[in-house]
Amino acid sequence: MPTGGSRLARPGRARSRDRPYGARPGPLTDGLTWGVFPLLFTDHGLGLAAVGLIKGLYPILWGLGQIPTGHLADRIGRKPLIVFGMFVQAGGFVLALALLDRPLLAGILSAVALGVGTAMVSPALIASISDHAHPAWRANALGTYRFWQDIGYAAGALVEGILANALALNATVIAAAVLTAASGLLAARWITEHRPDTR
Repeated sequence: MPTGGSRLARPGRARSRDRPYGARPGPLTDGLTWGVFPLLFTDHGLGLAAVGLIKGLYPILWGLGQIPTGHLADRIGRKPLIVFGMFVQAGGFVLALALLDRPLLAGILSAVALGVGTAMVSPALIASISDHAHPAWRANALGTYRFWQDIGYAAGALVEGILANALALNATVIAAAVLTAASGLLAARWITEHRPDTR
């Protein structure tokens, strides 16, 4: 339901307290599942078929999950799904390491958590940005958001490669978990609900 008294922002720049928190660790999550996870799980004995299963689960659950989570974001608001979705993602990284003595189970459970968490975050965050943007500059706002998110795939892959080479695969996963959880805390602090009336 729309928040009481909310209204569409006027044309012009949004006030700082009304701006959505636009950072999402999605490129980091994707880069980790594409590059680091296959190396991590093959190092612990999994074959290509098992790694492919783990890798495939994440985008399948992400894609399918956005249908119910998008509906839920319209019902309960954007912020809860963004914040808790990031924490679920961070938990997925933790599961990957905590259960690594059973690598197939670790991979499946981490992929499920990452897919569900990303499905929670993605539609809610895009909707939050749209909520804050006036129609006169909404496409520009969403385009800017997508630019920084998409360029983050390349940056995330570079950072993860450097971390994996300098530290270790496990340390890279830990860093991803910490950064994702930190993003959740920042989202909890800075995101404001600003939904137009939908009568």
